[in-house]
Amino acid sequence: MIDLVFSPSQQPNPQATQDADLLRWFSFVPGLQELLTLRQVHALEHATVWVLSSRAKPRPFTAMGSAPDNELLGGMSTDRGFYLYGQVDTAELHRAVQVALRRITAGEWHLAVHPRCGTNLSVGMLLTAGFALGTSALLPRGPIEQFVGLGVAAATAAHLTPDFGSFAQQYITTAIPFNLAIDRIIANQDALGRPAHFVQVRWREE
Repeated sequence: MIDLVFSPSQQPNPQATQDADLLRWFSFVPGLQELLTLRQVHALEHATVWVLSSRAKPRPFTAMGSAPDNELLGGMSTDRGFYLYGQVDTAELHRAVQVALRRITAGEWHLAVHPRCGTNLSVGMLLTAGFALGTSALLPRGPIEQFVGLGVAAATAAHLTPDFGSFAQQYITTAIPFNLAIDRIIANQDALGRPAHFVQVRWREE
């Protein structure tokens, strides 16, 4: 499988002022700050889950492929902050968010990408649909040929989704949170009454 994300030589080199500069240059674009904030919050959400997971399962934190992942944790990002779902102590979450923000802005860019992100699901659906349509158009119309083509399309999409999903996260749906500051963390519950927290952030200029 082609590695699009984890090789250090392929890591992006984001500039601390890049989003702030974009906002100054294109401040007339409606919703731009909200979009830029959402991308940074998304990265901070992922980094926080990585930090919490590494503390729950004390193993060496190296490349994402071998990093621990607590599958009981989940999140959802907004332009005001992110929701974290799962059983987490509020004080521990506060420490983890601060550590995550410090580490990701200090150069650990890989913390912005997470294999359980919804971006991967969306990419997988797009790849599957694209390959399925392509094979359906290219192969004979017989049911056996179409069934085999659909299977090949699904298998190919499943093989490519992790790398393409990580690529989409790295360059499209997340950004290093250079402009975020933590305001407060609010403990609450989700719609099913399960424990959750909201990590509220604010935009700040570097």
